[in-house]
Amino acid sequence: MKALDAATIARSVAAGATRARDVVDAALERIEAGDGAINAFTAVTAERARARADAVDADVAAGRHVGPLAGVPFAAKNLFDVAGLTTVAGSVILADNPPAAADAQCIADLEAAGAVLVGALNMEELAYGFLTDNAHYGRTNNPVDTARTAGGSSGGSGAAVAAGFVPLTLGSDTNGSVRIPAAFCGVVGLKPTYGRISRRGMVLLAPSQDHVGWLANTVDDVAAAWRVSHPSPGALATDGAAPREATIGLAGGYFAELMDRDVRSAVTEAAEMLGPTVPVELPEPDMARAAAYAITSIEASSLRMDDLRRQPERFDPATRDRFLAGALLPAHWYVRAQVFRDWLRARVRELFERVDVVMMPANPFPAPRFGEEEVEIDGAIHPVRPTIGRFTQAVSSLGLPIVCVPVARPGALPVGVQLMGRPDSEPLLLDVARRLEGAVAARNAAAVTAHSA
Repeated sequence: MKALDAATIARSVAAGATRARDVVDAALERIEAGDGAINAFTAVTAERARARADAVDADVAAGRHVGPLAGVPFAAKNLFDVAGLTTVAGSVILADNPPAAADAQCIADLEAAGAVLVGALNMEELAYGFLTDNAHYGRTNNPVDTARTAGGSSGGSGAAVAAGFVPLTLGSDTNGSVRIPAAFCGVVGLKPTYGRISRRGMVLLAPSQDHVGWLANTVDDVAAAWRVSHPSPGALATDGAAPREATIGLAGGYFAELMDRDVRSAVTEAAEMLGPTVPVELPEPDMARAAAYAITSIEASSLRMDDLRRQPERFDPATRDRFLAGALLPAHWYVRAQVFRDWLRARVRELFERVDVVMMPANPFPAPRFGEEEVEIDGAIHPVRPTIGRFTQAVSSLGLPIVCVPVARPGALPVGVQLMGRPDSEPLLLDVARRLEGAVAARNAAAVTAHSA
């Protein structure tokens, strides 16, 4: 079940046709009725949400401006500060901290646009992992199939949208933590250009790679969230204008290998929908992924060093081992990874002189079942956990905007593709994503009609 899209809700509330309080009450009822099977939420802020919805309704009644997200319920990954809640970031180590005194900036931005926060969402401990199988707060199940993971680390963010609890959520993305849940849950995810969205009030994992991001049912909804959070409105002048013809590059080589049959078929169809495409090769993808690993591990362990020394027993052992591994890496590896990153960014800038957008798969396979440690692809066995982030992590250190769009056929497990653009190209990138979204919807509608005929 999917909730109404945010744009429809906002138009209806702003016009006075629907009360924000009714929209929020309905969302809270869906959460109460359905989240027991999903475990997307770690806290529900019902009293705050109802008060905020009443304020939106009062503004509408008085003829005051209510913003482009008027009455839209949303939820935030629990590494973002929510005033009055302790920001746990999926851990028990941070649970001893006092409640946050103020909302994270990205939450404040959404509420300033009329949206209504209804709760905090489950995640991997300290954002370090791709499964959201949290030892402290439980696993988050995929609404498509509750035996499967919703992905991570923003698993609750993807599941809450896919389950129809809310039409919009906040997540974070370091190595794929928005894009993987979006792909596994069959929703849209946006990781914007690095550094353009405020991270004030956000618990960091790897500061030089951490992005704020959003997940929603539609491209228009993530575009609206990005628009209200972007600090330079003048840069958005082209958003919503007639899209210009974009040159689409289809990533080959590394990005055309190690995909199961369903993913390969979906990527091929998506390329045909956007065609014609230009074949492109991203430079040194294996090295790019290794650099992202090293940067993440070393920065993350540095931030958690005091906790690793003082209270190692309070980490999930698997998470603790990841932090400890980073602490043992030599410093010159970090320097070399950052030097390589600068080289890689320069080479990719050259690639974007030939194309506007690069398309690649988001995941090598659909969401695995919990406890599934191996997957067979083309007759070979691969470990699940290290393979999940193969396509997202290889482009994470670039800091480029990427939108993940679901492309699976009806009845199949969700599959997503990544669309990546040059820095600050979100308007054009989102236009291409809308075009793909529309083509997928038309294909799926035709398939349903043909099946029922």
